Amino acid sequence: MALHFSHPACLEHDPGAQLPGHPDTPQRLRAIEARLGAADHLGWERREAPAASERELELVHAPRHVEAIRDLAALGGGAVDADTYVGEASFRAALHAAGGACEMTRALLAGDAEAGFCAVRPAGHHAEPDRAMGFCLFDNVAIAAELAIRELGLDRVLILDWDVHHGNGTVEAFRQRDDVLVAGLHQQGIYPGSGSIVDAGSGPGEGYTVNLPVPAGSEEDVWLSLLEYVVVPVATAFEPQLVLISAGFDAHVDDPLGGCRLSSESFARMACQVRELARALGAPLGAVLEGGYSPPALAESVEATMRALAGEGEAESIAPDPIVTSRAASHVGRYWTL
Repeated sequence: MALHFSHPACLEHDPGAQLPGHPDTPQRLRAIEARLGAADHLGWERREAPAASERELELVHAPRHVEAIRDLAALGGGAVDADTYVGEASFRAALHAAGGACEMTRALLAGDAEAGFCAVRPAGHHAEPDRAMGFCLFDNVAIAAELAIRELGLDRVLILDWDVHHGNGTVEAFRQRDDVLVAGLHQQGIYPGSGSIVDAGSGPGEGYTVNLPVPAGSEEDVWLSLLEYVVVPVATAFEPQLVLISAGFDAHVDDPLGGCRLSSESFARMACQVRELARALGAPLGAVLEGGYSPPALAESVEATMRALAGEGEAESIAPDPIVTSRAASHVGRYWTL
């Protein structure tokens, strides 16, 4: 049993109305829905993503930030920065994006399914507690993780972010926490400029931020090696009760904003690894859409990922990358046994 969450309001957020040529278009979701519809939605149960309450947004975000986005939308919208746009419908779309992640988390922890996927937008992982940026208004995955801990009784949550861009907002939300492990695979040297391998969190959270940057041009062997030989052993030791994926697909070779060389099947292979990790831990597994700006590649990658999350394919071991994985292990190994 697997659950797919979405809402029509997520199509109404359109940065291109203010910033022509903006890559975050409603066509991204339309392409996903069309491909899944042609495959009878893979047999997944479809559920509507409800609107999050402002109280739920404030589990992570400062009230003044929530108010600022709400009021900007009510005034007709405008640019937050050079990349991030709020339209009249954007606040409503963002409520349903965050609400979908929260509702998926509730359903997974209630035992409704072992796996879930939220096809929602705007994305969230760049949104910091008091700042919208990088196309993101509210951090959907972070809100879901905080909900699980503060209201649903969990003690530990793993967030794995495989977007090509570093999930700075999620890291900042939990930087000083030891109850949320944030592991991120991302391309080094690109937006937003954070995510250095030496940044392991701070204070009580030192060691619970695992940044795994990869060089431009990296193919799936590098990504899979970091996942198998760094993320999986750290996560196994951490013993999360819930696994959430910030599922960005802009590391695809066809994506216009990334510089890596993954295929749709690469995401399926990563999903198989995470699926088996979650099963070994006895933890439910949910994914929330982040980036991916070639609609055809995005739709194909989402389908491949959902199939893997639901049980298709095998988790295959590969040889560790001798350079990137070795370097990562030397840093992460200061805090975890690998």
